[in-house]
Amino acid sequence: MANHLDLEEQEQLDQLKHLWNTWGTLISSVLLVVTVSLVGWNGYQYWQNRQASQAAALYDAVDVAARAGDQGRMAQAFGDLKAKYAGTTQASQAGLALAKTLVEAGNEDGAKEVLAWVASQSGDEGLKALARLRLASVLMDQKNYDEALKQLSSGMPLEFEATAADRRGDIYLSQDKRAEAVAEYSKAYKLLEDSVEYRRLVEVKLGALGVSPQSVAVAEAAAAEGVKKP
Repeated sequence: MANHLDLEEQEQLDQLKHLWNTWGTLISSVLLVVTVSLVGWNGYQYWQNRQASQAAALYDAVDVAARAGDQGRMAQAFGDLKAKYAGTTQASQAGLALAKTLVEAGNEDGAKEVLAWVASQSGDEGLKALARLRLASVLMDQKNYDEALKQLSSGMPLEFEATAADRRGDIYLSQDKRAEAVAEYSKAYKLLEDSVEYRRLVEVKLGALGVSPQSVAVAEAAAAEGVKKP
């Protein structure tokens, strides 16, 4: 009985040896790839967390400096964020905060530079759109209307389309282009939900131009009905 078991064990051992001789190199390679991948992924996660932590610390410095009204410290911390952590959300948020402070201080050229960086370099589409909206406002205040409209011409995320249309209306109105302003305000009015308070502001702008929001709704309904007809 013992010899029988020994023979079975020997056969199993021989099978294992044959399997390893046939597939051993491949198995080792697969295990090596999996191990390296896991190590690489863990390293990447560690690097990401470390980047986020350090960027958050610099953003806190920007926030503290903003509350203290220290533009120099804000600019320095933002510069460090741009240099070391340009792709982080914190860098874009710090840029928007710095630009706001610069505008309030009357330094519109400085604000333009910061907003242009966020608009072109931010990895967050929402923050990029917000930077373009604010940059358009600064350019409008400087009467650089063509460049302001260029910032709002295309590529806006869906959730920012109404705000962009409203801002274009402001730009056209500043140029005394009433018809174009009405068209953009009407577009913004139609895009905004009735429950959104911002819609009331657009309604006031249309009213100031002698346009009833109800007429905008009627025109929209008529246009939709026309599309349905064969």
